[in-house]
Amino acid sequence: MTEYESVWSDLQGVAFSQGYLDAGGVRTRYLHAGDPAAPVLVFLHGSGGHAEAYIRNLEAHAEHFSTYSIDMLGHGYTDKPGHPLEIAHYMNHLAAVLDTLGVDKAHISGESLGGWVASRFAVDHADRVDRLVLNTAGGSQADPEVMKRIVTLSMAAAENPTWETVQARIKWLMADKTKDYDDIVASRQRVYRQPGFASAMRDIMALQDPEIRARNLLGANDYGAIAAPTLVVWTSDDPTADVAEGRRIASMIPGARFEVMAGCGHWPQYEDPKTFDRLHLDFLLGRR
Repeated sequence: MTEYESVWSDLQGVAFSQGYLDAGGVRTRYLHAGDPAAPVLVFLHGSGGHAEAYIRNLEAHAEHFSTYSIDMLGHGYTDKPGHPLEIAHYMNHLAAVLDTLGVDKAHISGESLGGWVASRFAVDHADRVDRLVLNTAGGSQADPEVMKRIVTLSMAAAENPTWETVQARIKWLMADKTKDYDDIVASRQRVYRQPGFASAMRDIMALQDPEIRARNLLGANDYGAIAAPTLVVWTSDDPTADVAEGRRIASMIPGARFEVMAGCGHWPQYEDPKTFDRLHLDFLLGRR
């Protein structure tokens, strides 16, 4: 019998808070765990996602860091600006979050779109990034088939957030298609049922437009300019790009470490949190 997965049980016994902060005028939702006096770690989710993407990782990281998982600009329950979103918009929002938290520098760990934003942030705001983790990160290429699939699944779920459409979007992320992912589907369905969310999703999908995407991609010179110690995490079954692409990204970043997690898709931090947390914490704490 498959063990039932619950967002709430992931947080049972964890001292955490959910709240909102004003990041440069943007009402921003966050989940937080850990000692506020500890070094700050910010988790960034992927396109169409929300803070719960890192729900299973808060407990382990709270032992060492003041850990924030945020709803990025235009996502989740954070304000929707009402225009197509490009990487600079997300970066400015992240900088405003750090300003509001009163921290000059933080560890930044991003998955998919979050990794894309984190990559560019580490180039343009090098002085604000301590250690960097790119988890099945976007931003290195434009695969028309993958882009089309993301738009199709995301818009179907946002325009008609039935159980089936939202579940299809979640299952696409995962390597194990036999699970139903009921609890995370229910969480996302509620996000997508907010009034006006279909319009917000269209703004999120801007980066899947070939012309917009092209001007936001990172090249070898960009990756080569990343000075922060970097860990690139890839997976055996990522639906957006193969292991070779992850390895290519790591090869362009000076001194980057590269790790592959087996049996995972686009959400390794959720599918195999124990392995992810071990790799992640070993890197962030400089254990190896």
